[in-house]
Amino acid sequence: MSLTKDTVKGFSWLAGFRGFARSLTFLRTAILARILLPDQFGVYGIAVLSLAFLEIITETGVNVFLVQEDQDVKEHLNTAWIVSVFRGGLIALLIVLTTPLIVNFFNSPASGPLLYLIGLVALIRGFINPARVKFQKQLEFNKDFWFRSSIFLAETVTAVVLALITKSAVALVVALIVSAVLEVVFSFAFIKPWPRLKFRLPQFKAIVSQGKWLTLAGVFNYLASQGDDAVVAKLLNTTSLGFYQMAFKLATLPVTEIGDVVGNVTFPVYVKIAGDRHRLKKAYLKTLASVILLTVPLGFILFSYPGEIITIAFGSNWLPAAPALKVLALYGVVRAISGSGSALFLSLKKQKIVTVTTFVRLTALALFIIPLTLKQGIVGAAQASLLSSLVAFPVVFFFVFRVLTHNPK
Repeated sequence: MSLTKDTVKGFSWLAGFRGFARSLTFLRTAILARILLPDQFGVYGIAVLSLAFLEIITETGVNVFLVQEDQDVKEHLNTAWIVSVFRGGLIALLIVLTTPLIVNFFNSPASGPLLYLIGLVALIRGFINPARVKFQKQLEFNKDFWFRSSIFLAETVTAVVLALITKSAVALVVALIVSAVLEVVFSFAFIKPWPRLKFRLPQFKAIVSQGKWLTLAGVFNYLASQGDDAVVAKLLNTTSLGFYQMAFKLATLPVTEIGDVVGNVTFPVYVKIAGDRHRLKKAYLKTLASVILLTVPLGFILFSYPGEIITIAFGSNWLPAAPALKVLALYGVVRAISGSGSALFLSLKKQKIVTVTTFVRLTALALFIIPLTLKQGIVGAAQASLLSSLVAFPVVFFFVFRVLTHNPK
């Protein structure tokens, strides 16, 4: 089968998963919004922010490394697994040690129990079989669809059922734990080869060498993508954070997800044709056109009818999120379009470019976020996010032009 057919087939399966997952996410959020209070979503948001930050600063780039390498996955499998297990344990320990500091920083005592509990998620995820990347590396997105869909369905059902019973944000964390356990079990039950406890230093050095830029890019991306949440929680309150995160999720749900689907499918395809710049350029331009055609109309709908969409989706209690949604709809479109460059850069092993462009976005956010949030609340935070993405936009496409017009020797 040609790469074009592989790409279309992969996009269909991955788009199918995203459509299923996001439809389920939308339904779950709509139900939970009527069970839990905005403040409870904010408390949960602080726990997730903390976990995401620790996952980012300890990121090794193992999955990207395994996809990039020409060798079979099993050549680096054992070392990759040991690194992942160690990383999971380290994150869990750091969460336990830093929980008092996080609670004091955000002045949110209710976040404490959730933070201790969410540490289990990181610990369990560390045991996932790294051979799972074979689905992406070999363009077997049909298998990835069934693998992830079953896990996500279990997580959603758990969250809704426990929320109905407990009326507590603890239900959301327990759902994450259930999801992590199932992913570990399924990764060993349905994917081979299995990793063994065999560590090789040369392989570890190779992973770290290529992953260091991804780690740095991940830190910058976290701060650029989640820094607004942290500022809202710190300068305003957890209720405002709940409104802001709901608007952010809704704004980026149909828009950036398209970019993520395209990126996940095209990354392994770009890797296969990276040596042919003409072919790579043609493939990228087709991808960029597809992203624009799919995201702009969706973003326009969210921008035009924020109040109506929020009322229908979550109920009138969430209407304070509507002004932020209007701004974030534009942010989602800009990020989806500029994000199309990431898969291209990674396929050429240009992790450094991803780091640089993300740093530009972070710097712009740092300049705008505090004054705008203090002046206009969650709308100001949304404006800061939009401005940061607009500043980074021309930088991304400057590098896209450079890598596509450069002829490798």
